Amino acid sequence: MSEAVGAHPAGETGGQLPPAASLVAVALVALATVAGAWAARRAPGRSALVPAAASGILLVIAVLDLLPDAWDEAEEAGLPQGAVPFTALASFALMGAVTRIGCPCARGRAGGIGAASGLAVHRFVEGAALALTTSVAVMAALLVHAAGEGLALAALLGTRPGRRMAPWIALACLSPLAGVLVTSAVPLPDGLLPWLLAVVAGVLAQAAWVALGLARRQRPAGRRERTVPVTAAMTLAAVVTALVLLVGAGR
Repeated sequence: MSEAVGAHPAGETGGQLPPAASLVAVALVALATVAGAWAARRAPGRSALVPAAASGILLVIAVLDLLPDAWDEAEEAGLPQGAVPFTALASFALMGAVTRIGCPCARGRAGGIGAASGLAVHRFVEGAALALTTSVAVMAALLVHAAGEGLALAALLGTRPGRRMAPWIALACLSPLAGVLVTSAVPLPDGLLPWLLAVVAGVLAQAAWVALGLARRQRPAGRRERTVPVTAAMTLAAVVTALVLLVGAGR
């Protein structure tokens, strides 16, 4: 994902209009995100399976997608690679403090707001990559990926009708468009990407931890056997997300 962005020479496409294929891709990603959020909202009751799946999705995105990209970008930019895990851990700890004491809302929703903000940055970079290259394999991976992110956001922000999650879903849908437009006008600085990706990885890892805590609390009391479906949902979501990322990486 970020490899394509980092490979973009400064000024090569600056000031050009974004390719039509990129705009179509952004629209499809937005629809997939809304579909994922709708699926989470339609989940029966306060099912523990939805936040469990969200936890698996966010953790895999952080560990298998963002951190390797940040590591590679740091090497290409000539930055110390050891700063990547340190930055991610610092971001994880800071976001953890925010979800505990820095938000007047419930801890789960605070984690959802953090995840929405982190995913917006992550998707901005994805949009930048879409401005440079699109393919059937990349689009298929991004659509499944986007649906999973929509589900994860809805699970953390709260699926009850009274919860306002539309602005955060809209932010997730519009950030790839911003990435396409900005990259078409001014290429992203290579030296910024490693830090940006590492910070987002920490934010999403913390959101995954919050989602797992929500899944545990939503299990019926006294039913230890309910741990099996929750673990299975998290594992299945993680495996599917990892496969999607591998398909996208093999383009």
